[in-house]
Amino acid sequence: MTATTLDPRTALVVIDLQKGIVGRETAHPAAGIVANSVALADAFRAKGLPVVLVHVVDGAPGRNETPMGGGRPPADWADIVPELGPRDGDIVVTKRTWGAFHGTDLDLRLRRGGITQVVLAGIATSIGVESTARSAYEHGYNVTIATDAVTDMDADAHRNSVEKIFPRLGETDTTEAIVALLG
Repeated sequence: MTATTLDPRTALVVIDLQKGIVGRETAHPAAGIVANSVALADAFRAKGLPVVLVHVVDGAPGRNETPMGGGRPPADWADIVPELGPRDGDIVVTKRTWGAFHGTDLDLRLRRGGITQVVLAGIATSIGVESTARSAYEHGYNVTIATDAVTDMDADAHRNSVEKIFPRLGETDTTEAIVALLG
């Protein structure tokens, strides 16, 4: 569904654009995802709207049959890519699960800021982005996904999220179209 409007109090939420994830092989080149996310962040900052940078550290406690391989990650694995930020005024959220809401203060911070809509970008489409989109929808936020600012390690999973799941949760459109809606 094409994006038709943005609420006056909309926040950009960028999921897991951090060194350890951006460096992985993805269905669409991560450099383009980062560039589009930077364009969105710059546009939101220029309008005085919140930019939320989410990064994942460790993993959720409990059972996990599919752990991340490769042993201990490098020390900078969870660092947000420098071209994105954080910049003064950005909100940084650290998560330990797929989605950005569970176990964090994201909802509280958005509500305190009067936010009614979120625009989502990041990696991985079918994991962190979709989990956050579902939770945002369940929390009553209007949801928009920048489809050229998300990618996944699995092309089929990415396509399923973009074509089947996201249209049920909100609107989708390109970075350019979303920036144009900001005016």
